[in-house]
Amino acid sequence: MKVKPKPTSVDEYLASLNDDQRVALEKLRTTIRAAAPKAEECISYDIPAYRQNGRLLVAFAAAKKHCSFFPGALPVATYQDELKDYSTSKGTVRFPADHPLPAALVRKLVKTRIAERGTAK
Repeated sequence: MKVKPKPTSVDEYLASLNDDQRVALEKLRTTIRAAAPKAEECISYDIPAYRQNGRLLVAFAAAKKHCSFFPGALPVATYQDELKDYSTSKGTVRFPADHPLPAALVRKLVKTRIAERGTAK
């Protein structure tokens, strides 16, 4: 079994995905960057993530049958009604690559996380 090398950048991570997942996660990436312009992009736990003022803000990943966005527990709970069409757990939203999260909803989730973290400086 061949072990995939660990990504060292978000671009490298995205390049390793199939087309549907890459397109969905590139849209998510663009929306996160617009909603959190001061956040720095990084790889954390081998997946793309964003830090602001040294604290983890949000992350995303691709799995075999879905994509995941990790905005944290408070944003997921706050917008549970708007997330009802997606599979969620405590701090995770799972979605099929061909049914990505709407940009407006991603912006709300990210802004809620920034406020929660107190990193809006």
